[in-house]
Amino acid sequence: MTQTAPGVLNETAPECVKTETAPGVSGSGNGGVMSGHSKFANIKHKKEKNDAAKGKIFTIIGRELAVAVKEGGADPANNSHLRDVIAKAKANNMPNDTIDRGIKKAAGDANSVNYEVVTYEGYGPSGTAIIVNALTDNKNRTAANVRNAFTKGYGNVGTQGCVSYMFDRKGQIIVDKEEYDGDADDLMMLALDAGAEDFGEEEDSYEIITDPDDFSQVRQALEDAGVPMADADVTMIPQSYVELTDPEDVKKITRILDLLDEDDDVQMVYHNWDE
Repeated sequence: MTQTAPGVLNETAPECVKTETAPGVSGSGNGGVMSGHSKFANIKHKKEKNDAAKGKIFTIIGRELAVAVKEGGADPANNSHLRDVIAKAKANNMPNDTIDRGIKKAAGDANSVNYEVVTYEGYGPSGTAIIVNALTDNKNRTAANVRNAFTKGYGNVGTQGCVSYMFDRKGQIIVDKEEYDGDADDLMMLALDAGAEDFGEEEDSYEIITDPDDFSQVRQALEDAGVPMADADVTMIPQSYVELTDPEDVKKITRILDLLDEDDDVQMVYHNWDE
């Protein structure tokens, strides 16, 4: 029997959904569905998984490019969000001509698809918290797909705010030690001088945390200094993590996350499962 956190709605509960016209949420980290976990091993795992599905990554980033252009124009010099998305696209090996075509199409086609940002919150097994960010041109389709993913993994879509209070919205930049051969103290000072809130070191990576409003300027400062970034985005970082010891629970949450990962409307999935 799946144990859920207090206040979990049953499987027939109306989905928790927050909708807004797409101003370009920068919550999708690596250009694919990725949990907001601070461990670099998890990022590498997700990237390896997504590398087998470049088509999905490019679809997701293509939508983000379109939203960023509609939000602030087609000139990256005057559109910090567009600069961030372009950096993400390049980090995911999207060809420059593909990036340019996406920008020109969004800038020149007044009748292009308008995507809406939709956010769902819910629970996986043993009260694990899951947040789903989507960019969609059909909210009914996306709602049905997200609800189906939770249901098949024996989870529940909950009410607005039911799990988001368990996360902190922060800018997060990961630097792979294998790619960066500079001094850790120099990197820390560079990040802090640019406006970062915190700097941490793990076995195989450095983690830089920023206020969401300062993320673009910190990322740009690192890029200007030639610092390679394994991942850089505004994300939802869990305040604590839930360890799943029952193999059935692991199977259930994996089912939910895999189904969400397959949905092109889903831009980002955050959870507090300690993988």
